[in-house]
Amino acid sequence: MPDTKHTESKNVDAAAYSAQGTPRDRVALPADTFDGTVNLPVMHQAVKAFLANQRQGNASTKTRGEVIGGNQKPWKQKGTGRARQGSIRAPQWVGGGTVFGPRPRKYTEIVPKQVRALARKSAFNARAREGALFVIDAFEYDAPKTARLQQLLARLELAHRKVLILTDGVKPNVFLSGRNLPLAHVMPFSDVSTYNILWSDVVLVESGALGEAMAPMKEKQLSKVKVVRYVARPETADGGRQTAAGDEPKAKAKKKTAVKHKTAAKKAPAKKAAAKAKPAAKVAAKKSPAKKSAPKKKGK
Repeated sequence: MPDTKHTESKNVDAAAYSAQGTPRDRVALPADTFDGTVNLPVMHQAVKAFLANQRQGNASTKTRGEVIGGNQKPWKQKGTGRARQGSIRAPQWVGGGTVFGPRPRKYTEIVPKQVRALARKSAFNARAREGALFVIDAFEYDAPKTARLQQLLARLELAHRKVLILTDGVKPNVFLSGRNLPLAHVMPFSDVSTYNILWSDVVLVESGALGEAMAPMKEKQLSKVKVVRYVARPETADGGRQTAAGDEPKAKAKKKTAVKHKTAAKKAPAKKAAAKAKPAAKVAAKKSPAKKSAPKKKGK
């Protein structure tokens, strides 16, 4: 069986940046959380339970006893030649009841606290091992500003990827700044779940949430960077191209326009040839009028 539990004892560090995206010295991550443990079965259990707990379980159907009508026998038992029927709300009738249909129920799955903690720890270690976990010194936003957070993601070249931003405690201004960004999700570090971490491609963590707050850099307002929401992906083994989360609609639109141009290019020569053939046929008809047949001689 494949090994689903990976453990590494070496110290793990991560790249650090300022709130505007200026690179800083790498930061050592706390050893109690980032010890290299990645337990895949536990992460699967936690994600499955998280998604099951989001279900409301409201699906409901009516049995033949709950459908209105059908209290009277539609026709007499014998003598009509038809099959005997007792109610027009029987399951075989159109508009009748449903047999073994869904009923309101709970899909709740309970996962032990220690298992949830292990799954969360494994998800953090998986992102740190991939180099997809960055540390931000401090999010000090006096007021909500979406452009400010968008510029940070653009400087880190993350505007086209799914980003999870974890703050040190509840910070409404940071949350409101990222609420209008479709690929960014802002939440406190203490509230994050295994599903949130695995949903994202990159995790940005505020330094204070890891236990050692970094002093914010004193820097001037940087010039704006162009936000790139689409990046060409390398070709896969089967010759196709990998697409990011928000790239699929654009790729499909490009394919449709290419197909339209090809079909238009094929139809254009055919139309031109047909247009040239019509005048030529008319001229030929004018030049060569039909010869009149000579009258037959009558025999003597």
